[in-house]
Amino acid sequence: MSDQAERNRAAAVFDALGADYEKAFAHSEAHRASLAWLLDQLAPGSRVLDVGSGTGRPTAAALAAAGHRVLGLDVSPVMVGLASRQVPDAEFRCADVREEPLAEAGFDAACVYFSLLQMSRADQASVVRRVARAVAPGGSVVLATVPLAVEDVEGVFMGQAVRVTSFDAPDFTGLAAGAGLTVVSQETVVFTPDHPEGAPEPHLFLHCRRP
Repeated sequence: MSDQAERNRAAAVFDALGADYEKAFAHSEAHRASLAWLLDQLAPGSRVLDVGSGTGRPTAAALAAAGHRVLGLDVSPVMVGLASRQVPDAEFRCADVREEPLAEAGFDAACVYFSLLQMSRADQASVVRRVARAVAPGGSVVLATVPLAVEDVEGVFMGQAVRVTSFDAPDFTGLAAGAGLTVVSQETVVFTPDHPEGAPEPHLFLHCRRP
């Protein structure tokens, strides 16, 4: 499937979910703990890239509230509109990270929370490499995914038809290492979205540094 088709499919899913996505995942303690780790790494006024920024909450909101300069990228126009209204102190663009120009070492940190799952494995690896290069040496990168050994599998997510591709935990950790990142810590939890069709799913958080 082409990048354009993947982008259109992902945008359609998250356009449909809108604010319901935020409500379903708002109680993720592991996500908030991961954000706390990232905030602890940042110098005042850091420039942070948020890939797959969604509604802007909790990630961009927490970073902006701490005084950091946030650029959020998302392929969903609905999500970008919500984020722009909810987190006016951050900048959001309706853009595909695979195509958006990212300056080498242009950011102090980056985070990619669950925004790779509708990309091919090759594209996921390419995006992590792009994000790693966009962070200055010594900067932090957070990667989060659903660690399953699946490729282009049909499923239903919160009532929306999706096709999911992912890696198991060892291979996703290897993907980060292959992008030149050092994994400082990691956490795997089981999380159930607060939604009538939510089902328990594993979540893997990698806290990394660009050497």
